[in-house]
Amino acid sequence: MIILIDENLPPQLAEGLNILQHQLNVRNRTDHEVKSIKSEYGEGCKDEDWIPEAGIRKSVVITRDFRIQRIRHQRDLCIQYGLGLFFFNVPKGGLSYWQMVVNLIAKWEDILEVIDKEKMPFAYRFTVKRVHFKLTRLSCGFKFSLHEFNYFVPLAIHVRYA
Repeated sequence: MIILIDENLPPQLAEGLNILQHQLNVRNRTDHEVKSIKSEYGEGCKDEDWIPEAGIRKSVVITRDFRIQRIRHQRDLCIQYGLGLFFFNVPKGGLSYWQMVVNLIAKWEDILEVIDKEKMPFAYRFTVKRVHFKLTRLSCGFKFSLHEFNYFVPLAIHVRYA
């Protein structure tokens, strides 16, 4: 499974997580590879261009770009191509580079658990502060099931949250 780190997160995160993931792959007998969208598809690549390609490759994306869920044709592409999405909800003041690293590392094994267990397409939002949330899984038929999971907020791609 390819885990893509979006351009709105530091590309060094992808490089570092890929190195750290190698040992987890050995331990868990998995084959996850972490790459940056910037290195895979080029800097400034439009979402409409990389979403289908990432979906064909059965990739999962970690991003801060909530517009993907709001722009209908992008959302529809994610569903059509079976893309897995994790939206990293950062506080208004933002996070420093190291705060992003710490938060992503703290949630990494939970992210991997979702990747290994959930059927794509799916979309989850995780935050810096929250601990327990109900998780909503997105399916192509827009049917939802609820699960308990640490760190994640429910996110239905076709519903806006206030």
